[in-house]
Amino acid sequence: MNMPSKLLLSALCLGALPFAQATEFEDFGRVVRVQPQVEQVNVPRQECRTEYVQVQQPAQRSAGGSIVGGIAGALLGSQIGGGHGRTAATAAGAIAGAVVGDRVDNQNAQPGAVSEQAVKQCRTVDHWESRTNGYEVTYDYRGRNYTSIMSFDPGQRVRLRVSVEPMQN
Repeated sequence: MNMPSKLLLSALCLGALPFAQATEFEDFGRVVRVQPQVEQVNVPRQECRTEYVQVQQPAQRSAGGSIVGGIAGALLGSQIGGGHGRTAATAAGAIAGAVVGDRVDNQNAQPGAVSEQAVKQCRTVDHWESRTNGYEVTYDYRGRNYTSIMSFDPGQRVRLRVSVEPMQN
């Protein structure tokens, strides 16, 4: 046998070694019990309600008194003094007249109407839900019980991967 053939044969033997030591096959076990694994999860939610509150509307004010009072005050102020003093007196008379005119015109103004306004009130409340996050499955295989956590309920029987290996001393 030549050298490349010996190397190829050696590589094949080494590659087959794990198969000679271990064997895997599929089988089924009988399900004895399935216990759902349940957890409590908080899923907050908003609860809202509408309340109605009384709102005072602002009184309707007239600007006519301010305008007339300002003009009258300016005319009166312009009659006082001379030069820059007359200009200052005219401005002061206009301001004072506008204030007095506004007060006289709006002294009997009625407060605005009262109306109801909807106000939305919201708050976050806890909402707990039960969620299944897996199953504790107990099954019988060849007279012995085994337990495993699974992501699904397997039904009456569970598919198993069985591995057989020789014991190493």
